[in-house]
Amino acid sequence: MKKITLGICLAVLFAGAAASEASVDDNWKKHCASCHGKDGKGKTRAGRKAKVKDHTDAKVQASYTDKQAFENLKKGMKSDKGKEQMKAFGDKLSDAEINELIAFLRKLAK
Repeated sequence: MKKITLGICLAVLFAGAAASEASVDDNWKKHCASCHGKDGKGKTRAGRKAKVKDHTDAKVQASYTDKQAFENLKKGMKSDKGKEQMKAFGDKLSDAEINELIAFLRKLAK
């Protein structure tokens, strides 16, 4: 009986981890890829227009902290003149999902 319960718990744990990975990928595709590209290079039409930086570049990644990335994703980004540069995702993504996206983004650096 204990082996069956342990097996079920492990199966649920691994299924949850797999769902989390899919969630990050789905969230990237749904909310980020249109500007940042599937690869994070920003070579999309919208990315070029918004002057999105290449997040596969380690120097770009070093230019901001995870805390700054979190705030930008949650609250959005505006230029010095107040023009929206990136919309806020705090109403679409949980804090955990935002942190997962930041971890995903960090893995893109060369």
